[in-house]
Amino acid sequence: MARSAVCGAAFIVVLLCVLLTTPYVINATITCGQVVTLLTPCIPFGVYGGTVPPECCAGIKGLNDAQNTTEDRRTACSCIQLGAALIPGIDYDRINTLGDRCGSPCPYKVYPSTNCSEVS
Repeated sequence: MARSAVCGAAFIVVLLCVLLTTPYVINATITCGQVVTLLTPCIPFGVYGGTVPPECCAGIKGLNDAQNTTEDRRTACSCIQLGAALIPGIDYDRINTLGDRCGSPCPYKVYPSTNCSEVS
């Protein structure tokens, strides 16, 4: 296995561990663990571009379907923001196109400056 692939795999494992143990809003029904599971297939597109994997689109749709309340959307936003900040080379403009590319638009955009507590 190439060194970059090993480093990438190790990074994803660390990212999953961090996000799975991150506290989330108690009133939300969605968890950071669910967000990570749904969006992990999108990481290569967020870093390298290219074709959006079908598993990523399935995850985007699943995430949008799971965001039933304002608290769910705020929790998901915070989890995405935290996770994206840990991924070297992530292109926020690119990841914010995923909803439209997958036919399941996201109700908010996530950037480092996004205030997820204002997501409605």
